Amino acid sequence: MSKIGEFHFVSESYLLDFRGRVTIPMMGNYLLHASSTHAEQRGFGFNAMASQGCAWVLSRMVIEMKSYPTMLQPFTITTWVEDANKLFTSRCFAIRNAEGEAMGYCRTLWAAIDLESRKPTDLARLDNNLHSFIVDEPCPIEKPGKIQAAEKDTEGEPYKVRYSDLDVNGHFNSIKYIEHLLDMFDLSMFADKEVSRFEIAYMAEGKYGMEMFLHKKEIDPLRYVTSICDKDGKAICRAEITWK
Repeated sequence: MSKIGEFHFVSESYLLDFRGRVTIPMMGNYLLHASSTHAEQRGFGFNAMASQGCAWVLSRMVIEMKSYPTMLQPFTITTWVEDANKLFTSRCFAIRNAEGEAMGYCRTLWAAIDLESRKPTDLARLDNNLHSFIVDEPCPIEKPGKIQAAEKDTEGEPYKVRYSDLDVNGHFNSIKYIEHLLDMFDLSMFADKEVSRFEIAYMAEGKYGMEMFLHKKEIDPLRYVTSICDKDGKAICRAEITWK
């Protein structure tokens, strides 16, 4: 089986925003679908991990978009494992239109955790063939870096984790973090501009009923840092958003 996975999609109307374009959170869902399918087909996906009492958790994600799919536009996502060490594995993605032109790229960093202890698991001890699928394929965007703490200088907007926020593990869905952070921006921002780069670091798991606070800080007119914190002020995620 090929080391690189290729997945084909067509954007539907119910997946688009008021501008008629796929959103960053929805693109994130497409990317995670490609990732999970690629891993499942090659023996290190959800079922293989669950059989060993483990699960993949997303630690970092950065998406850069040159353009966004519009109504009924076909596009292809290719994905591959870039590297793996004791605690983390990195996965890359390329998003292309029907003509093969690049629409965007994504880098992600994943960790395996024990489902009972919720602590990191040594990837080398797991029974899978992850390392045999590592491929030397370029991904032309910068790797995730350190994100400033928006919560230090801003007053947070309160939010409580609800049913629709939860994933298959019963924790705050990784895409929901992105949705709630983007919802802090006024609609006019989306009407006039586009997100060109979205980088997020997941630092702790949100749980049902958890009281949280969302923070946003402007670095310059086209760059913001954001965060979601628990009631004690500890960040559970931070993100940097660049507009164009």
